[in-house]
Amino acid sequence: MNTAITKRGIGPAMGWMLGLSIALSWIPLFGGLIAGFVGGRKAGNVPTALTAVFLPGIALFLVTIVMGALVGWIPIVGQLWGAMAGAGGWVLSFMNVLPLVLGAAIGGATADKYR
Repeated sequence: MNTAITKRGIGPAMGWMLGLSIALSWIPLFGGLIAGFVGGRKAGNVPTALTAVFLPGIALFLVTIVMGALVGWIPIVGQLWGAMAGAGGWVLSFMNVLPLVLGAAIGGATADKYR
């Protein structure tokens, strides 16, 4: 059976992690663990699961740099916006990444056992 629900890889894993992270954001620690676990299971193994965790973080970092450069030339407002957006993005990323990594590692490690 090869449907969209049973596909494995980085793309489906990132999608499940993102969707569940948003849906379960009201659960401080366990929301990220659950999202990471499901994403890790969808990834199929630990290296793919960890790639699916960190790839969106790298994309967020690059977008923050580009947006800061685009508005950074505005004397006061642009520099303040760049600093606040960068700091806020990093804080939110780091708060969510630890439970997501732990859940993804556990999910990726158990994915092969229950296929």
